[in-house]
Amino acid sequence: MNFKNLLIAILVLVSVQSYAQLTISGELRPRAEYRNGYKTLTADGSDAALFVSQRTRLNTKYVTDDYTFFLSFQDVRVWGDVKQLADNGNSLSVHEAWGQVKFNPNFSVKLGRQEIIYDDSRMFGNVGWAQQGRSHDAAIFKFGNENYKLDLGIAYNQDAEALFGNLYTVAGNYKAMQYAWFHKDWSNVKASFLFLNNGLQNVAAEEIRYSQTLGTNLNFKASSNLNVAVNAYLQSGKDVADRDLSAYLVGLDLGYKASDKVNLGLGLEIQSGNAYDGDASENKAFTPFYGTNHKFNGFMDYFYVGNHANSVGLVDIYAKIGTKLGEKSSLTAFIHNFSAQSEIANGVDKSLGTELDLVYSHKLNNDVSIGAGYSQMFAKEGLEAIKGNNDGNGNNWAWLMLTIKPTLFSSK
Repeated sequence: MNFKNLLIAILVLVSVQSYAQLTISGELRPRAEYRNGYKTLTADGSDAALFVSQRTRLNTKYVTDDYTFFLSFQDVRVWGDVKQLADNGNSLSVHEAWGQVKFNPNFSVKLGRQEIIYDDSRMFGNVGWAQQGRSHDAAIFKFGNENYKLDLGIAYNQDAEALFGNLYTVAGNYKAMQYAWFHKDWSNVKASFLFLNNGLQNVAAEEIRYSQTLGTNLNFKASSNLNVAVNAYLQSGKDVADRDLSAYLVGLDLGYKASDKVNLGLGLEIQSGNAYDGDASENKAFTPFYGTNHKFNGFMDYFYVGNHANSVGLVDIYAKIGTKLGEKSSLTAFIHNFSAQSEIANGVDKSLGTELDLVYSHKLNNDVSIGAGYSQMFAKEGLEAIKGNNDGNGNNWAWLMLTIKPTLFSSK
């Protein structure tokens, strides 16, 4: 029997089993970007960047009454980064590979490489905007029923198999992590509570430095048209440099449905930071660790997207308006006013600037959608001081993205 016939036999066998379902799906997502002040201020003499990046994924999910198996391969590349006649590229990877075993209706264990997403993705998210996304090598013990959910997660990372030693040198990763997440719904309130014990490797000292994050995400349905969301987190313990950590994040988001076609929003988020003349032995800068930070604090990613760590913190006051343009299209506008939470430097104003974000989306059909956006940063003195650039140039960013997400096969 050749490979083609074997595959057909497997699919037929799966399709006749009432207790099992096989789904094969894909994703193709090319995105063109024009960057002229994205993430950092435009310097004199610099040229704008223009490129196309692409994410391609193939997902396989097999579900039975007793277990679930999931595998996601992805190829992430920039158009042209591999020559046309190359024997192979280096962008193919496993984004997710996990299995979840159900021991009884209220308890299961999920093991392997997986996305971890909770609540509004403020502390744990898959960073879906980034073409590569974020996934963890972890074990999650899942408890719950229709009344509550409790997840207990653990992870422990190593460079490779070893005979001796546990020193971890992969940049940007944690060495060890443990967390507990609890969620419960009431009639008009949804509440989640998170505890995260995060261990970062200090290579020079050959020590693991642990910090603790404790907080909550609350959602209130104040009326049929008004929704209130609250985030509140505290951080303590040690940072990777062995400084005492004492930091916080508080956020308030109001969403109002003005009509069937118009939604309004108003919000505030404060993340604590370090003053320029603060105590060097203490770190007051909050870190939103493994959240989808692109979703918050402006889409131009000036804050907490690979930057702004251990800095002056942030106060983000924002408003948004979203409108439906027919059955399949929408346009949303955001405006953010940024300032530093702590003092930047002697005599430097804490105002960082204002950002305008415009996002258009159109759904062609169930599998295909188009998105486009434009953003402009109007920088102030504080941001120029932080970025070390007072050239006074314009800063803008634009993108255009096509997403195709077909279901290639389903035994259902």
